[in-house]
Amino acid sequence: MLVCVVSLALFQMAAFTLWWQMHAWRTPETLAATRFARPSGEGALSFSLLVPARHEQAVLEHTVTRLLRSTHARFEVLVIVGHDDPGTTEVAERVAATAPHRVRVIVDTHPEKNKPKALNTALPHCLGDVVGVFDAEDQVHPELLAHVDHAFRATGADVVQGGVQLIDFHSSWYSLRNCLEYFFWFRSRLHLHAEKGFIPLGGNTVFVRTEVLREAGGWDPGCLAEDCDLGVRLSSKGKKVVVAYDSEMVTREETPGTLMCLLKQRTRWNQGFLQVYRKRDWRRLPTVAQRMLARYTLMTPFFQAFTGVIVPINVAVALFLDVPVGVAVVTFLPAVTALVTFVFEIVGLHDFGVQYGLRVRFVHYLKLVVGGPFYQLLLAGAAIRAVWREHRGRSDWELTRHVGAHLAREDVTS
Repeated sequence: MLVCVVSLALFQMAAFTLWWQMHAWRTPETLAATRFARPSGEGALSFSLLVPARHEQAVLEHTVTRLLRSTHARFEVLVIVGHDDPGTTEVAERVAATAPHRVRVIVDTHPEKNKPKALNTALPHCLGDVVGVFDAEDQVHPELLAHVDHAFRATGADVVQGGVQLIDFHSSWYSLRNCLEYFFWFRSRLHLHAEKGFIPLGGNTVFVRTEVLREAGGWDPGCLAEDCDLGVRLSSKGKKVVVAYDSEMVTREETPGTLMCLLKQRTRWNQGFLQVYRKRDWRRLPTVAQRMLARYTLMTPFFQAFTGVIVPINVAVALFLDVPVGVAVVTFLPAVTALVTFVFEIVGLHDFGVQYGLRVRFVHYLKLVVGGPFYQLLLAGAAIRAVWREHRGRSDWELTRHVGAHLAREDVTS
């Protein structure tokens, strides 16, 4: 009986997740509404673009140089470096010297460094109407700020979340799945959250009106998912969040360079979600439906950890124990949703390749299918590790290093 209950619960969770993941593709109208509207007229807002960089000397100069190509007339770039990171500081100061009217270097002197502390260090120095956040390895489209400016003015939004896309799907078997995961999250799932009035914001390409951000007290310096936390707090205060995704305007990034880096990155995100859940700001959301969505979303690490332990047990019960046929069938229900998800992922990979002009070959589809169970095992391991770390009170920031793998163009069609 317990096995049946657990299997049905897993089936229901997987079905809900799949339904939300496919939100943007339900109707042509829904898909069209997810894109940025074309800007009209001159930009009216000014932007302060924050770029926290720690041990990022390999990619920082390229990122800031790309930001300086923006077609928008009114923006500044604030690069935030640690007082104990001379390599990144040297690169930041060199780039700032080429455009002193645009770029400033802000030094973070906190003894313990993390991203939210760096962002809070720069917030008092922001002169723009809107604060935008980018990571040190980002490739940003020159026309993005013009589109964001128009989105703010056309919708009256307090926050605009743009798209982020991992692009180096060819780097490894897991990078393929990592890229597709981002594709579904930013292309579809976040639009559902914005529509429902509860959204865990993405870590970059997020723009917040400066006065709104200062009223909220900036970012939580102790949270491992400061982006999610900010989104939850602003959602609970009724702030309007607009999400827009356009394959031409997305910010391009690279996947973690090793499996261990990916494991640590996912551990940090999962633990951050647990911290946000424990803070209970989501309980101030006005409707029961919003609070239920928030609870489910923020508890995802628990569900992934639970799934990682239970699914192998379910399979073993169905295959090796003498159980009634009905029970065996129920234990395989989660596998049905997994199969359907695989089909949607194959279609999604094709769409990903078309939208980004990438050559998706048969071997990539094969890696997608074969690597699926192993990738889910990795995510479950990261979730278990996050639960363990949260239980032990460990909240040190495990940094993800970048080498610029997304800058290679060998898989891009001419």
